[in-house]
Amino acid sequence: MITLHTLSSGSSGNALVLSRDGFHVLVDAGISCRRICAGLQVLGLSPGELNAILITHTHTDHIGGLQTLLKRCAAPVYASPEAAMELSARVRGAAERLRLCPPGEALPLGPWTLSSFPTSHDAPGACGYRLDSVGILTDTGYVTPQAEQALPGVELLVLEANHDPDRLWGGPYPYALKQRVAGPEGHLSNQAAAAFAVTAAQAGTREIILAHLSQENNTPAAALSAVTEALEAAGLSPRVTVAPREGVSEGYHVMEAALCKE
Repeated sequence: MITLHTLSSGSSGNALVLSRDGFHVLVDAGISCRRICAGLQVLGLSPGELNAILITHTHTDHIGGLQTLLKRCAAPVYASPEAAMELSARVRGAAERLRLCPPGEALPLGPWTLSSFPTSHDAPGACGYRLDSVGILTDTGYVTPQAEQALPGVELLVLEANHDPDRLWGGPYPYALKQRVAGPEGHLSNQAAAAFAVTAAQAGTREIILAHLSQENNTPAAALSAVTEALEAAGLSPRVTVAPREGVSEGYHVMEAALCKE
């Protein structure tokens, strides 16, 4: 069984933990090491029990706690070649830990097969990941063709629903920042997330976790409503929840029987 918990999800910091057969993977380290360790403790884990760290991209809300965390664990760090280059320059101690995960290549990672795909975001080598029947797609201005090819059919999908367009354009952000968020290298709107949720569910996705919601430009209720209404209109009924902004989420599970279908 695969178990997923988010430790934090939003514009202020992102991290989640995937576990399978005693092998534990941290995806992003965008909150303080102290908060990561506290979240792991809730799950009965210590930093030293992490077997791998995956980095989607190098914005601070995804790597802010990485440098300190590397002092507390020996886990290798996986990233795209472009992101790895920036991590080497920005994060002390990262260079010797880095393992390249080129988009489109499948790599063994403990009990998993790991693959990545490019996202459209204003950070070098930004990517999402698929680990067997779990997919992670956040921080992208649109769903890239590579994501569309890689993700449909996953049992469990972590999907960005960053902003409600009306709230964004009517909100307090400076105009240039609004353009960035809504642009092709920004973030998925609730409506864009809803459209891809339908695509994923039509291909067999059974559970969707809406993630990386903007505190200023979205609400959990707005994101949930947009996605569930689109799914219902298509006659689909996967379970849809919203990852909490802070604190450890409920456990999301993919059973072995589902994994065997791939």
